[in-house]
Amino acid sequence: MNSERIEKIRQEYLNTRPAICVERTIAFTESHKQTEGQPLILRRAKAFNHLCNTLPTTIFEGELVVGTPGIYKRSGFICPEFSWKWVEEEMDSFESRSQDPYTIGDEQKAILKNDIFHYWKGKSLEETFLARLPEETARIGVDTGIIDNDSKWRSAVGEITPDYQDIIFVKGFAGIKQEALEKLEGIEPISNENIDKINFYKAAVESCDAIVTLANRFSKTALDMAARENETQRKIELLEISRICSVVPENPPQTFHEALQTVWFVQLGSILSENSLALNLGRFDQYIYPFYKKDFESGRITREQALELIECLWLKLSEWAWAISKNTAQYFAGYNAFQNLTVGGRTRDGRDATNEVSYLCLEATRNVKTHQPGLSVRIHADSPDEFLMAVCELVKEGTGFPAIHNDRAGYEMLLNAGLSPEDARDWSNCGCVVPHFRKVGEWTSAVNVNLPAAFEYATNRGRSRITGELMGLDEVSPNAFASFEDVKQAFYKQLANLVKHSVIASVVAQKVHTEIVPRPYLSLLVDGCMEKGLDLSRGGALYNVGPVLTGIGIANAANSLAAIKRLVFDQKAVSMSQLCSALDADWNGFEDLRKTALECPKYGNDDDYVDSLVVEISDFYNREIKKYKDIFGSPFNSAFMGISNYIPTGSIIGATPDGRMAKAPLTEGVSPHAGTDITSPTAAMRSAAKINHDVHSGGTLLNIKLSPELLSSQRNLKNLAALIRAYFSLGAFHVQFNVISRETLLAAQAKPEEYKDLLVRVAGYSTQFVNLSKQMQDAIIARTTYEEI
Repeated sequence: MNSERIEKIRQEYLNTRPAICVERTIAFTESHKQTEGQPLILRRAKAFNHLCNTLPTTIFEGELVVGTPGIYKRSGFICPEFSWKWVEEEMDSFESRSQDPYTIGDEQKAILKNDIFHYWKGKSLEETFLARLPEETARIGVDTGIIDNDSKWRSAVGEITPDYQDIIFVKGFAGIKQEALEKLEGIEPISNENIDKINFYKAAVESCDAIVTLANRFSKTALDMAARENETQRKIELLEISRICSVVPENPPQTFHEALQTVWFVQLGSILSENSLALNLGRFDQYIYPFYKKDFESGRITREQALELIECLWLKLSEWAWAISKNTAQYFAGYNAFQNLTVGGRTRDGRDATNEVSYLCLEATRNVKTHQPGLSVRIHADSPDEFLMAVCELVKEGTGFPAIHNDRAGYEMLLNAGLSPEDARDWSNCGCVVPHFRKVGEWTSAVNVNLPAAFEYATNRGRSRITGELMGLDEVSPNAFASFEDVKQAFYKQLANLVKHSVIASVVAQKVHTEIVPRPYLSLLVDGCMEKGLDLSRGGALYNVGPVLTGIGIANAANSLAAIKRLVFDQKAVSMSQLCSALDADWNGFEDLRKTALECPKYGNDDDYVDSLVVEISDFYNREIKKYKDIFGSPFNSAFMGISNYIPTGSIIGATPDGRMAKAPLTEGVSPHAGTDITSPTAAMRSAAKINHDVHSGGTLLNIKLSPELLSSQRNLKNLAALIRAYFSLGAFHVQFNVISRETLLAAQAKPEEYKDLLVRVAGYSTQFVNLSKQMQDAIIARTTYEEI
């Protein structure tokens, strides 16, 4: 049961459509106009400072954790230094688009058109990137659904985990500023390296001043509100908020409430600096627990008060809306900013790390039913049964939370990425399901690679079956395939070509980021940058891990290969020419053949006939990606994780030999194709576990949909817990569950106003079902619902 305060704020969150706020846009533009000719990193720091000095400091009714990135309850904003063109092109349709619509007023439109766009013309990240991208790469990589990295050239990178343990909670921003000032002493501009360091440290000082100023301004607002407040309890609360904001984040927090407010101010600064996805909260239960323990044992706070404060933080995380283009929204649907928060796991020295805050996080997520933070749990052999049962109780709620991870597999993934054993044990999730560490700089979602596109080009001489356009390599006719091995090699050659162009798009984007959009504020939060005097965008982090290329539709590719193997080569029931004719016709006139194709072995049923192909494809994909290095010399990394990318990537692919119709959705992560895993959840999990998860350090994702009746008793919950442990014992990395009936989803489609807080697991994240397009909703409804384990 939520408190009256929490329920009121929650209802406001549920009933408020995100709106575009232009305060950040105006402040950054004004500042850049005034700093022409100065070093770019300093200009961005000064723009951040100007924003922190001018942003309205609104405190909404009842809040205990304060700070908002805009003037609205749910504000999104535009960052023209990254991209303004999509805003100009799409602004008039913001409110009517099918996925992630935003409210925007005529006044805001006029400001953007008349005062903003013309200044940034020719200066944005998008324009620079597109001007440098080779034509061949652009042809298959710009808004095509074949390879997609537009979130890296229309938006900022994000994808960091602030280091609370060793930096923020130890030094505060006053301490970080002092460290920067000390670094500046004695450095003279006698070399290019020294000049860059001087500019970095000056920008660090500017950024520290900015976030402290913003906090102090919220302190004054709270004090002014207290002076006008007649209700005694709220007056006391506002005075305490004022005191806290005058102390943190300038100084290290001393209390539980101060620690939570620090976390939100750090998050708010990250949002304001670059409006990006995957600004993660890391191992929240580890760095927050000492404050909870101290305050609880001293009597300063009760468990119920601590829970309410955590719920207040959850609501703040959910109110912010990441404003993105129509194309990007197809890949990251549901107003989701992918702010991942991890609990459980092991300590750096290998002991169980579960504590009371771990349980409080599960409880807060169950109570408020917000789509943020993206709650992840780490489970290992020594995880308490009580904790795993609490996880299963949350699964039973049907919100799609939490994402459940094999602690050992995450550790092995980061070892393979080059981290030390101690640091690898200290991993947390980034964005969806990417094992990450707070001292790492990485693009964890660099490019989405459409695997069935490679298959289509292999069987159609490099051409799209939908448009006829040459998009891949013009190779031999499929009629020339003399063996199944020929088919596979043609597919791998096309896939290798897509990987190559994904790398080209990534390194061009990386290079442009270093030149156009340095990250002075975020560089304060990641270890290594201060010591090196080097911006995060230029490789300043202690660890630089290579960008992640995410494979989409691996189940479709494997199922299609299996169908060709069975029908064309094993049974010789159809020729390659006849099969391709059926695909060209989208199975029209070939209904009997499609029925036969649908009956071929499908991944997700513990059948090695097709599962072995998934393993082979995933291993090839990893090996091919590892051939390349990014601009910092770090090898690229592979992943099979899921966002909503399987919808747009499917929409540009024709019919496939597995029986799938043209333009139908693909599969997300390492999940089976919707409706084809007809055996049991155990079989689906055994199929997924055959993949060598440890080498895919960008993460792997498995979605399982269960009937609510299946978890209706404690015995069933214990069976689920045992299933999770068994799955992880096979070496798999991740699983998450949608526990919801088809009838409920259909009812929510018909009467969305009655189901505003219905959360569903889209892929690597949960969001409100009613905030998804009908196409996305239908894809979730189509997934297999298991009635028994």
